[in-house]
Amino acid sequence: MKLPLTIALALLMTTACSSSADDARDQGLPQPPVAEQRPHQVPSPHGAVREDEYYWLRDDTRENPEMLAYLNAENAYADAVMAGSEALQKKLYEEIVGRIRQDDSSVPARERGWWYYSRFETGKDYPVYARRRDGEGVDALSIQQANDSGDFADEQVLLDVNRMAEGKDFFSVGNYEVSQDNRILAWAEDDVGRRQYVIRFKDLETDEVFDDEIRGVSASLVWADDNRTLFYVENDPDTLLTVRVRKHVLGTPASEDVLVYEEEDDSFYMGIGRTRDDAYICIYVQSTVSSEMRCTPAAEPGEFTVLAARERDVEYDADHHNGRWVIRTNWDAPNFRVMTAPSNATSRDQWQEWIGHSEDVFIEGLELFDGFTAIGERSEGLERVRVIREGGAEEYVKADEPAYSMGLSVNSEPDTEWLRYGYTSLTTPATTYELNVVTGERRQLKQQPVIGYDPAQYTTERIWATARDGTRVPVSLVYRNGFERDGTAPLLQYGYGSYGYSMDPGFNLPVVSLLDRGMVYAIAHIRGGQEMGRKWYDDGKLFNKINTFTDFIDVTDHLVAQGYAAPDRVAAYGGSAGGLLVGAVANMAPDKYRVILSQVPFVDVVTTMLDRSIPLTTNEYDEWGNPETPEAYRYMLSYSPYDNLEEKAYPAMFVGTGLWDSQVQYWEPAKYVARLRTLNTGEYPIVFRTNMDAGHGGKSGRFRRYEELSEMYAFLLDQLGVQ
Repeated sequence: MKLPLTIALALLMTTACSSSADDARDQGLPQPPVAEQRPHQVPSPHGAVREDEYYWLRDDTRENPEMLAYLNAENAYADAVMAGSEALQKKLYEEIVGRIRQDDSSVPARERGWWYYSRFETGKDYPVYARRRDGEGVDALSIQQANDSGDFADEQVLLDVNRMAEGKDFFSVGNYEVSQDNRILAWAEDDVGRRQYVIRFKDLETDEVFDDEIRGVSASLVWADDNRTLFYVENDPDTLLTVRVRKHVLGTPASEDVLVYEEEDDSFYMGIGRTRDDAYICIYVQSTVSSEMRCTPAAEPGEFTVLAARERDVEYDADHHNGRWVIRTNWDAPNFRVMTAPSNATSRDQWQEWIGHSEDVFIEGLELFDGFTAIGERSEGLERVRVIREGGAEEYVKADEPAYSMGLSVNSEPDTEWLRYGYTSLTTPATTYELNVVTGERRQLKQQPVIGYDPAQYTTERIWATARDGTRVPVSLVYRNGFERDGTAPLLQYGYGSYGYSMDPGFNLPVVSLLDRGMVYAIAHIRGGQEMGRKWYDDGKLFNKINTFTDFIDVTDHLVAQGYAAPDRVAAYGGSAGGLLVGAVANMAPDKYRVILSQVPFVDVVTTMLDRSIPLTTNEYDEWGNPETPEAYRYMLSYSPYDNLEEKAYPAMFVGTGLWDSQVQYWEPAKYVARLRTLNTGEYPIVFRTNMDAGHGGKSGRFRRYEELSEMYAFLLDQLGVQ
């Protein structure tokens, strides 16, 4: 439902205006909408009460006419503010899209006699998922050459997502799996954007789509060896938590699907998959601080047996190969170690250490092969891959740049001497290599094609900034050659700093348009991520969360002091939990930033974490704290961006959200902007853009999202005075 702006304003806009709105009227500029304030109290179990005058903007159905009118009014205001930059938006979009090879394809991966890959067609938004049969002379490179030349004669199309998405505002295939006999395809699709998937099935020999349909599920699914039974994970319809594993037998109604496992603890996420050797189907449950696996034989699925019972502050993940379990765990090892156990293990008492713990090396993951094991690690904030051969000989895969990202790639089969890994940096497009661990030969399988881009024209750096408590914070930088560190350049500083997610310095195709205009781009690897190991994460969550925000500010101060940026030309950028970051930073140090870019921001921390009905809330008590306890409530309230807005001058802001976002609900940024408009005494514009069709990831389709990005970039460049 989209109401005309005049009706929207009549429904909602009051005569009261903020000082910024008064300034806009005086200058003849478009006036921002001012949402009605309605008294509402948000209670807590311990008696604390907060006033939330914009709580009424929450509508779980997304149908309230008054709420929709406000969002449409904000979109109309955004249109008016951005009208003068339409030419720049178009130019940015054309630049970004112009660098993309439109008929590109992925590196094929072989599995059970077939090579699987995805490819795009010129002018189309969505991928085609396909496969080719293995045979003499067929390998990843020959298939890529055929794809590049447009030779699809030997190809079997699994899913043409372009056709599937026709007539839909949003569409996504979250996952697909082929049965063990290579014949039946199961896939999970979403046409809303809330990651509530529908599973469908197709016979790949006849192309017949079956009548079977399973709704309200996650994208996690796995076949049993009988090629008729599919295990899947069911979501709670309200919270969207992954709560049950069921099994579906082809040709039977979904209503008859048997319950296999139900998770009673709503602080855990759940998924399902197969082990490396295809011997077991395993259910994985994971909270912020604990995990558990239970497995059953894939050939004859029955009872799922627990590998090791869950225990608070003990995490593990395991894979099975060569007749044993190989387990990565933080049990008595904050940076994780690797253990082994017999196939019949049911407790940690049966685990034996294989690779010990290190204070300086964080073990992120591993891949098991017949003759060697590959370990994904990070040290001093940088990723690396270690290869351990049978017999114990070790070597590290080499990198050529000071700031880069390296990690294990798709290694779908264990019976090979070739290890695939990915490599990228802020100047090097994503590259997939194969390394022969016996001969040492390395070959490049593919590098992301970037039309008109010359990496030799850009420089990347790795520097360290000192935080206010003396902690050294790594920073990755990139700029175009010719940049001078004279304190005049515009800077875009990006950060995230939550969940232990590491923001590694990978190639960012759209950012090239900023670099070519003289901007510096920086990634602040702040605490709350895991770039420097598990302690780096622990020092940026719960009652240490403030470190995330002060690290970011201190990085800004360092970059300005070192001449990388002009003090009045700094922009901060973050999304989701990174939106919390830049929201907090805007409250704590508004004078240090000229522009704030905030996408799908988590800004109403306390209200959301008090509401168990909202997706993700209960899973994240160990990330943010549980505000049902007074101590956590007070600490979270001390930094929650919505609750700390006050009457003062704020930077220019571009805030974006999706109406159907299931991870950060649209009403968080809506309320935040509404309150900000009444308190902001500054002269700079606040733009709030809601995608009325999209969820947490924005618009679907590879080109449509660049339209949104180009608008945000145009706002950024205009505010920083960049031509």
